[in-house]
Amino acid sequence: MRYPHVAIVPSEVPRAANPVFQHLLDTYASETNKVVAVWRCFAPEDMVYHPHEKSSTVRDILKHQLLSERRFFGEFVGTPEPPAAQVLPPTLELAPCIQRLVDLARPRLHFFSGQTAKWWMEEVSFFGEPRERIWIFWRRVLHTCHHRTQLTVYLRLLNKPVPSVYGPTSDETWEGADPTTSAEAAGRKGTPVA
Repeated sequence: MRYPHVAIVPSEVPRAANPVFQHLLDTYASETNKVVAVWRCFAPEDMVYHPHEKSSTVRDILKHQLLSERRFFGEFVGTPEPPAAQVLPPTLELAPCIQRLVDLARPRLHFFSGQTAKWWMEEVSFFGEPRERIWIFWRRVLHTCHHRTQLTVYLRLLNKPVPSVYGPTSDETWEGADPTTSAEAAGRKGTPVA
């Protein structure tokens, strides 16, 4: 897939000391880029939008993403992080939030790249429960996906285009796109990469 804007280009993603864990770095960079792609679809005036009185605003979700990602990685996984009071940008507007997301992600990538299998598999406390660091990492990725999806629903409700983050959408497609919307598509067998 090709994106009109890539915040963390593939050449910026460090190589993992243990190649078995390269997929974590590649996925974290890719997921950060997907969040940026969705956030960039909002306009400044959309920051106060929420579809229901019990729903979070766009601004609330961006703030939560920045703070909760810092907490997951800093408190539970053990990455070096800035103090929580320094995580948010001076103004909770789109451009500063996007920049802050990327600025926080880059050093995490470098930290993750040097970790060993023993470190990734070590059990640490996650809300008082013992969990392996790698489990917490993937839980964080899923948490991020949840909020990104929440915002894509907001985009649709605002009648704004929804960007492609995994495959084509009704707003973005390309020649050769092959969405799985039929049993025929689901039944296709892949071919090995040469």
